[in-house]
Amino acid sequence: MSNREHSAGESTTRRDFLKFSAAAAAGAATLTVAAGAHAAGNETIRIGMIGSGGRCTGAAGESMQAGPYVKLVAMCDVFKDKIESSRERLKSKHPEQVQVDDAHCFVGLDGYMKVIEAVDVVLIACASKFHPMYAEAAIKAGKHVFVEKPHGIDALGVHRMKAVCDLAKEKNLGILSGLQSRWHAGWQETIKRIHDGAIGDIVAVQCMFLRAPYVVVEREPGLSELEYQFRNWYHFCWLSGDDVPQSLVHNVDRASWALKEQLPTWAFGLAGRSASFGEAYGDMFDHHTVVYEYAGGARLYALGRTQENTYNNYSDIIMGTKGTCYLGECRIEGEKAWKFAGQHNNPGAAEQKALIEAVRNNKPINSGYHMNNSTMMGVMGQVACYTGKPVKWEEIWKSDFSFGPPPEKVTMDMAPPTKPEKSGDYPIPIPGETKLLG
Repeated sequence: MSNREHSAGESTTRRDFLKFSAAAAAGAATLTVAAGAHAAGNETIRIGMIGSGGRCTGAAGESMQAGPYVKLVAMCDVFKDKIESSRERLKSKHPEQVQVDDAHCFVGLDGYMKVIEAVDVVLIACASKFHPMYAEAAIKAGKHVFVEKPHGIDALGVHRMKAVCDLAKEKNLGILSGLQSRWHAGWQETIKRIHDGAIGDIVAVQCMFLRAPYVVVEREPGLSELEYQFRNWYHFCWLSGDDVPQSLVHNVDRASWALKEQLPTWAFGLAGRSASFGEAYGDMFDHHTVVYEYAGGARLYALGRTQENTYNNYSDIIMGTKGTCYLGECRIEGEKAWKFAGQHNNPGAAEQKALIEAVRNNKPINSGYHMNNSTMMGVMGQVACYTGKPVKWEEIWKSDFSFGPPPEKVTMDMAPPTKPEKSGDYPIPIPGETKLLG
């Protein structure tokens, strides 16, 4: 993508999306593994990892905590050393459950199909560009899926993931979102009280995801430009989508939960780069503010920043006509003051356990009711930040905007979509000049 205008030649068109959707629908007739194969028993449930970084490694570890019958049997990644490192870490914690031999460690962009063939449950957490494509392949093959957020880095990716969720429902297969907040015991009780009127009508929500830069990878000698971008994928928008769909999406999802899944009518954003310069920071912004407006007048203020030596905060404050909720503290102030006194849990582990139990009992989980809308809100906010223009919900939902090239056309020997300038920095969007929609 140009720093000023999205290239139509690099985008996947709506025609392509319809083709993908038709293929997914056709896959419903080719189910080869019964979704209820593990119902009501202690048979082994084979899991496999697509991506071997920290997030997928964590998900696999949490999945194996569900019971000794969960076995990790296959892994893949673009880089061999990442597979080996992840396997070693997991083996040290789950020596009896990690049963991945060398023949089931697949290196390269085509490894995902081999993992899917070998398992019952697929865990997807890799360069986010590929999440919808990999989830689609797994559901078409009759496998249950955990897929990390974001569920698309652009509008076309979210459309594709929504079709995958619909197909999973048709095939009685599970698809679980990495937006794990809804499995947090304290937040579940807090949100229930909000829905029951504890703070009255919500008028505003302040969301914050303020932290240091995330997983910055320095260039190693001998890497090609494309290999380096894959090593440092989080910091390239064509692979990650930038930090609104990557990080603020968690807060946005919690806000949507509190607002009973209401959708915003429009949004605008203020963003840029002010502190994080150099090739390791790729072509992403280091601060974002997105304001979402709802039909009833409520506002969602979403604040994100990735800068060193600055104030950190990850919480949400929900303001109502009768009180205020400090969601991170599971606390309500106002007419019905309250604080959660129950036992806190690990929501990531809770959702993985729920997925495994759902597979065993043939009661698949489908997170499609919230994961796609929350992700599209992230994309909407990122587009508003990059362009400097207001974005309507209807506009982003109907668009075929994408960060090219399409995931199917990515190869390890292709020309990188972006390259560093003479300064060593990569070109970044320019609000007011960059065009992405229409």
